Amino acid sequence: MTALTLSTAGAATLRADALVVGVAKGPKGPIVAAGAEAVDKAYDGKLADVLDALGATGAEGETTKLPAPAGLKVPVVLAVGLGSVPEKDESFDEEVLRRAAGAAARALHGSKKAGFALPLDDASAVTAVAEGALLGAYSFTAYQGGEKKAAKNGAKLPLAEVALLGAKPRDKEHKAAVERATAVATEVNVARDLVNTPPNDLTPEAFAAVATATAKENGIKVQVLDEKALVKGGYGGIMGVGKGSENPPRLVKLSYTHPKAEKTLAFVGKGITYDSGGISLKPAGHNETMKCDMAGAAAVFASVVAAAKLGLQVNVTGWLALAENMPSGSATKPGDVLRMYSGKTVEVLNTDAEGRLVLGDALTRASEENPDAIVDVATLTGAMVLALGNRTFAVMANDDAFRTSVHEIAEEVGEASWPMPMPEHLRKTFDSPTADIANMGERAGGGLLAGLFLQEFVGEGITWAHLDIAGPAFHEGAPFGYTPKGGTGTAVRTLVRLAERTATGDLG
Repeated sequence: MTALTLSTAGAATLRADALVVGVAKGPKGPIVAAGAEAVDKAYDGKLADVLDALGATGAEGETTKLPAPAGLKVPVVLAVGLGSVPEKDESFDEEVLRRAAGAAARALHGSKKAGFALPLDDASAVTAVAEGALLGAYSFTAYQGGEKKAAKNGAKLPLAEVALLGAKPRDKEHKAAVERATAVATEVNVARDLVNTPPNDLTPEAFAAVATATAKENGIKVQVLDEKALVKGGYGGIMGVGKGSENPPRLVKLSYTHPKAEKTLAFVGKGITYDSGGISLKPAGHNETMKCDMAGAAAVFASVVAAAKLGLQVNVTGWLALAENMPSGSATKPGDVLRMYSGKTVEVLNTDAEGRLVLGDALTRASEENPDAIVDVATLTGAMVLALGNRTFAVMANDDAFRTSVHEIAEEVGEASWPMPMPEHLRKTFDSPTADIANMGERAGGGLLAGLFLQEFVGEGITWAHLDIAGPAFHEGAPFGYTPKGGTGTAVRTLVRLAERTATGDLG
């Protein structure tokens, strides 16, 4: 993990490999942003002209390296674009700062230390820049012999140290902002690591072992139900999905409690450690990234740990529904009927609609403890990717106000989301002549149908939201901002902020 400090040094005196400054997009060319005054002075007030001559515009995410002048103690200055200049008396948006810091950190892979002289108007800006830098510096080299061996083979090590300039090391709010950013970014990167881990190593049992070890280190209670306990307990959904694999399923319960907590949240994560589609086998070209189908469980796990590290005054219970969906002689077949933990029977029409089955059991179990709210997170449907694209997750809920709150929280922390409806007329398409409900309805509106299915397993009177993160959970394109190629850790920041808001009673 990249080290992060609040530096007392000025931009002109800091000794590092590079200095990062912000540049905005003005009407007549780039404009040097606040925080870089000393750097601009070292260029005799002509930094904007130099950048303009090099073709820099100040567009968001744009990075431009240039040699530092004699007045600085660093060899390189990196200018990162912040986009349009804010309106008068307004600050740069936190997500703009977060992405800029991430782009800068990525551009400085291979460097040992960099000073970030970006606009830091308040503690929120400190958090944004710190998060962006830590998330942008992420790399996954576990299967390349680790960072040192990867570096020997030509790969560049992540930026080792970030010094934030312009913040106040003795200011309680600034110190707290850095501590929070470090805790949250660390857990986002843990979620990324889990999503990126090959499925032959991250089986349900292995995931449960990781969760158990980490929970104990952070004072979190943990309970793991193995396949025998799942059968005995009547978890027909989880067992129905996992019984086709040689790697049996698990249900993991993580419990973080605070002695002064007045509210309890339950987070439920889909943890299909590999999804072949089962007997309803996925077509060629759709299997290669299916190690990411446990991203919801990774987000839930990381969020509970982050809540514990931050000592939030709220109880948070995480439920990881872990299974491997494989075809075999013992696998569930289309037409089979499963008896869920709730007692409902489900006719399985498509074994590739398996996430809703494991979540159904976990939602029912979570409901038994009567939390104040439940949020499930899942890479649930390709239909939602078609609806919202690869960078936006869906928010559905049985309470409009809660759906709005979750959506607003996601946007606040920089995770693109969109509220989606739950049309009651679609529920009839799940009707089965054989069982209480089928696991598939009509094709149109598939993402909405999945949410309606899950709602069937939420306890009566419990506020619930469903996050379908199928689009943004795994990024297959080129890195951008603080988002790497591969696992993204989507939803961790949303869940943590939800827990924070619940703890303080500041939930709309």
